[in-house]
Amino acid sequence: MANLKEIRNRITSIGSTMKITSAMKMVSAAKLKKAQDAITAMRPYANKLTELLQNLSATLDAEAGGVYAEQREVSKVLLVVVSSNRGLCGGFNSSIVKKTEQVIKEKYQGKEVTLYTIGKKANDILSKRYKVVENNTHIFDDLTFNNVTVIAEQLMQMYADNKFDKIEVVYNVFKNAATQIATLEQFLPIEPVEIEGNTTSDYIFEPSKEEIVETLIPKSLKTQLYKAIRDSYAAEHGARMTAMHKATDNAKDLRDDLLLTYNKARQAAITGEILEIVGGAEALNN
Repeated sequence: MANLKEIRNRITSIGSTMKITSAMKMVSAAKLKKAQDAITAMRPYANKLTELLQNLSATLDAEAGGVYAEQREVSKVLLVVVSSNRGLCGGFNSSIVKKTEQVIKEKYQGKEVTLYTIGKKANDILSKRYKVVENNTHIFDDLTFNNVTVIAEQLMQMYADNKFDKIEVVYNVFKNAATQIATLEQFLPIEPVEIEGNTTSDYIFEPSKEEIVETLIPKSLKTQLYKAIRDSYAAEHGARMTAMHKATDNAKDLRDDLLLTYNKARQAAITGEILEIVGGAEALNN
């Protein structure tokens, strides 16, 4: 059994760890509330914009979508992998790495796959095994639509220049604080949508449908990427809050066990000292 000083030092160390994990949990909870409100407010707009674009595109020729709707034979693929810059968030980053490797091995086996990483953690692992065209770690310092637009325009330009035949995004979808779903979502080209039945035409379009679609496509793509990064950002804080909550509970259980061990050892030491005193007194009497 460890001596009392060693156990006491361990109890003190675990108490300090509990303070850190508890503080990190509260910080993540505050950030999660803001991130959750942002993604919850944005989803209806993003979904409605996509629905509007699909409804308009369904009534036009395939060429109306321009270069972003051009379907090509897939030989060069770009995966945009969204992770976090910091750890201590459970399996948040590892699930993204596993999802990315699964997509490369199963869906794009034999294809030329390149990565565009957003966040430091996934890049640290994946860059050792796969080609990374760029790594962006600064987007989370100021996560705004304008800053994400720069990345979206860069991806759109890569596709327009025929550098890649397909671009997809791998990210964690925020469901709740305890659940994040690793998801693969196509970014480019725009997926063709087939709508059953007749589409409504009781609208007067000004300007023409073609011009509206040409304007909506870039805006929709930028919004889609912004939503994905926002989703991942909220999922990260949810995962970190849950991980720190579990770490605090585990530290508390470990501290309680050590306190029990410490009390037993202390009781045994006191009993031993009493026996020595009694034995010494009896020896003196004799």
